[in-house]
Amino acid sequence: MQSILSKREAEIFNMLIKNKTTKEIGLELKISEKTVRNHISNVMQKLGVKGRANAVVELIRLGEISI
Repeated sequence: MQSILSKREAEIFNMLIKNKTTKEIGLELKISEKTVRNHISNVMQKLGVKGRANAVVELIRLGEISI
């Protein structure tokens, strides 16, 4: 089964569920906070949800990420 997340999107959401901030994720992945936010936005759009928490719930439901 093909993942709906890119490798980078999966990395970001796996860090989000570990309670990392946008700034911390950007620093760790060596990308800007804006780029992190863009990836999160793209995933929310793909899933048709509003908000990071809803995206996380949907990704868990779909088996894309686990906690």
